[in-house]
Amino acid sequence: MANIKDIAKMAGVSVTTVSRVLNNHPYVSEEKKNAVKNAIEKSNYQQNINAVHLSKGRTFLIGVVVPFTNHPYFALLVEGIANEAVKNNYNLVLIQTNYELQRELEALMMLKHKQIDGLIICSRICGWDLLDEFNSFGPIILCEDTRGKQVSSTYIDHYKTFFKALEYLQAKGHHNIGYCIGRNSGSNSQQRDLAYKDFLMKNNKLYEPNYIFYDCYHFEDGERVVQRLINMENPPSALLVTSDQVAAGILICCKEQNIAVPEELAIIGFDNQPIAKIMNITTLEIPLIEVGKRLFLQALDNTKNSQDEVLVRLIERQTV
Repeated sequence: MANIKDIAKMAGVSVTTVSRVLNNHPYVSEEKKNAVKNAIEKSNYQQNINAVHLSKGRTFLIGVVVPFTNHPYFALLVEGIANEAVKNNYNLVLIQTNYELQRELEALMMLKHKQIDGLIICSRICGWDLLDEFNSFGPIILCEDTRGKQVSSTYIDHYKTFFKALEYLQAKGHHNIGYCIGRNSGSNSQQRDLAYKDFLMKNNKLYEPNYIFYDCYHFEDGERVVQRLINMENPPSALLVTSDQVAAGILICCKEQNIAVPEELAIIGFDNQPIAKIMNITTLEIPLIEVGKRLFLQALDNTKNSQDEVLVRLIERQTV
């Protein structure tokens, strides 16, 4: 395969002239430009895009880390990121981790080795010590509250949102309130748990660990939640469910078990996904596509450290 030196020799010009033609430099005579183009055509020369990117210091690739690609929450985030990437002539490298630390580390190594220009982590498993180790290699953007850290983020204040939702349920007459969550180790989950405990303390209520349901990600998990509720002597009268998919699963199972919603069990979902609209589920609207857009724009700007809070809105429907 011909290289840039071969093209220069065939065209009778310098390597610098060939480079200028390849990069559309304006100060090249038409005679030399045509000679280079003819040599390229005859040799079927293909420019090494990796070398071009290396010379420009950019790959025009942004890495996006998600734990799952089949979950609507992350799908909407990626949609927002991808829409903005197209506008800015960037492509995405999607890395699914299944919350495996090694996969997350591989994504961070891509940033270190300049294979990508920035890394957006939509939900992480790694600790701050690892992020601090890689932060100097390029922009790392998180979808969580990073105030006080040297990492940019677009985030929801989950403590404030959760506390307000609990107060809303209390105002509706509910005193035994539980919640459903995905994993209990993430920073967002920890903020929700802190809000829950502070709410109970403020209202002189005891912490009931059985009112918390972990590993709730998908529609099918709603059945497991309802089965646990049925077997409780004193079940909660309301649930905060951090996924509209799970909330929908709970609602369907309640109908099958003749549990009246909201009379016997009130339900608040999260995200305001289409399924919440279809099934009239009261939910907290998180504009995930907008969040994705902001995450991408932060990944492009490596000049400043910023934390961008996105406000959440309560959508009242028929499940409370």
